[in-house]
Amino acid sequence: MDPQALADLFRRYGDDVFRLAYSYLGSRADGEDVCQTVFLKLAEGGTALLPGREKSWLLTCAANLCKSQLRSFWRRNVGELDESVPFRDQSDRELWDAVMSLPPKYRAVIHLYYWEGYDQGEIAQVLGVSRTAVQTRMARARAMLRKELSGDEELLAHDGAGHAE
Repeated sequence: MDPQALADLFRRYGDDVFRLAYSYLGSRADGEDVCQTVFLKLAEGGTALLPGREKSWLLTCAANLCKSQLRSFWRRNVGELDESVPFRDQSDRELWDAVMSLPPKYRAVIHLYYWEGYDQGEIAQVLGVSRTAVQTRMARARAMLRKELSGDEELLAHDGAGHAE
């Protein structure tokens, strides 16, 4: 791939890939590693991106790498480091903590829907699951968040992508 085109894709979608990986793995370092790996795969060539589908390919690749990492022996047998993430206010922090406490498959659908702005059909494509699986995961994730946040509707209404519940 042309270095300039790769740099352009990284500028446009690097943060999106990182945020998805971070939401899956819960670690800034692991998110950065996955982001780097996605763009290295693209740089190595052999992948012809369809115009207008670049972001979808990048996020699908990141989701697959995260799933592989979550299944790895080392991931299952190593403890997490406590990382500080800056937030505008306490409600953002509480919402982030609640989302990060979800199992990865639920965290991913919430992240892709609310922060990346994907609809359920697009999420199904990115994650390689059926639309019904996405709907089920969304419903279960929302139920877990309601329980975790004790029904605090103001926090549940928080939305980074303009979606309304």
